[in-house]
Amino acid sequence: MSPPKHVDLMVLAAALAVFALVGLPLIGYAFAAGAWLLQRGIQVLAARRAGAALSAGNRQRAMGLIAGTTLARVWLMVTGALLAGLIEHEAGLAAAVLLAILFTISFAAQGLVQLFATEPEGAPR
Repeated sequence: MSPPKHVDLMVLAAALAVFALVGLPLIGYAFAAGAWLLQRGIQVLAARRAGAALSAGNRQRAMGLIAGTTLARVWLMVTGALLAGLIEHEAGLAAAVLLAILFTISFAAQGLVQLFATEPEGAPR
C-alpha cells in the first residue's frame, strides 16, 4: 500500500482544529493555508507542463519548469508567513511553523510515493 499523495492537505485540514483548540492566531492559519494551497496548485500545473515537455522530448524545458516553479513556491510560502507576521508577530510564527510542517510532510510523502511507485514494464532502471 502506497502512502497518500495528499497527506499534506489532510494535515492542513487537521491544523485548523489544532489552531482553534489551542488558541493560535487564525490569521496565521489563513495566510499559511492560502500560501500552501496556491503553491500546491502551481506544483500540479508545473508537473503537468513538465510531463508534456518530457513527452515532447524537451528535458531542458521540463527541468527549467520544475526548478523555476520550486523556487517561486518557496518564495510564496515565505511571503505568506512574512505578511502574517507583519499583521501579528505570533501569527507569523504560527504560519511559518505550519508551513515548515506541511513542507516536511509533503516532501516525505513525495519521496515515499516515488519509493513505492511501480515501474511500467520495459522501463529502464
